[in-house]
Amino acid sequence: MENQNEGRGHDLKRRSFIKKSLAAAAAGTLPAPFIWPTGAHAAPTVKMGILHSVTGTIAIAEKSVVDAEMLAVEEINAAGGVRGHQIEAIIEDGASDWPTFAEKARKLIGKDKVAAVQGCYTSASRKAVLPVFEKMKGLLYYPTYYEGLEISPNIMYTAQEATQSSIAATDWLFENRGETFYMVGSDYIWPRTTIKLSTMALKRLGGKSLGETFFPLGHIEWSSAINKIKATKPKVVLNCVVGGSNVAFFKQMKAAGIIDDPNITVLSLAVSEEEVSGIGRENAAGSLTLMGYFQSLDNAANRKFVSGFKAKYGQDRVTGDTLACGYTGVYLWKLACERADSFAVKDVVEASSQLPIRAPEGNVWFHKDNHHLWKYARVGEFLPNGQVNMIYESELIEPDPFPKVV
Repeated sequence: MENQNEGRGHDLKRRSFIKKSLAAAAAGTLPAPFIWPTGAHAAPTVKMGILHSVTGTIAIAEKSVVDAEMLAVEEINAAGGVRGHQIEAIIEDGASDWPTFAEKARKLIGKDKVAAVQGCYTSASRKAVLPVFEKMKGLLYYPTYYEGLEISPNIMYTAQEATQSSIAATDWLFENRGETFYMVGSDYIWPRTTIKLSTMALKRLGGKSLGETFFPLGHIEWSSAINKIKATKPKVVLNCVVGGSNVAFFKQMKAAGIIDDPNITVLSLAVSEEEVSGIGRENAAGSLTLMGYFQSLDNAANRKFVSGFKAKYGQDRVTGDTLACGYTGVYLWKLACERADSFAVKDVVEASSQLPIRAPEGNVWFHKDNHHLWKYARVGEFLPNGQVNMIYESELIEPDPFPKVV
């Protein structure tokens, strides 16, 4: 135990140190980084990019994914962060424009030095940023169902590829709703490739495509497509329209009697509960969707996700497949960093092999080597309240990004 004089001496030395330090700070001569000699220190941070369209025609489907990812970030930070680091989220707007996505990706990786990015929605935006991530050695978690036919060492795919989505839908529809299809899509890579794969799968089953129609993103005049549907009288309309165009498409299909026609099944591959909020519940009710996740799923992880989302953003807000995949993607990155005890991209990717998670969609895990998750395929019918009544659930489907469909 120190005596009184010794204590007084230490106190004088401490005061002198603080006085000199403050003077040095004021003079701009304090060396960096400066560590205060006593007191609490702020937790270190790790940067994560969030890159989605919060403006433009795709914002109807993509803007809310940012909300879901930020919910995961806040939950993780409140629980202590990742490897003792608080996540610092840097949000960029891809503005529904593919060159803008590439530009923002370069900024996040090169200037902001993010450890990972949660981002993109359309395949066109993913294809735009893919060479950026590969060249600059970044890491993207991609939360949207897509056409497959891709494996990148710098992308982790947290949603469905074709065997878990369009091909699964084609198989179920052929068996349960009819053998003739008419297919409609937005004019870019995901709808075109998805419809091509579905047509091949349908032919393999012995069914027939009666036609297909594509229109640009943002298209709002659907009379020609609706006239073709009414003229060909298919048993199934496979809808691969994306984004804000669905508002007009569903409204016009409803007015034309297609949605309520008992002899036609309309199934959408890019419409979840979230999109129905913009489309109009009354316009979508009675149509089907195939997703890996529905808000109505009853498990502990989903109850936590839905209640947390509504508590933060409002009780009238809904979740959907891409929101759940975005939310899960943040947690998958956290788990991989902790398994690897590293934030380095190479280490995180290696640690992701067969990484399991109790997600809102159920218990899933990454494939051992193709960067995709094992997934459920679920078919549901939209109800008048905008929610989904699930009518089919597959077993877990092993991801196969390069399927043989013929």
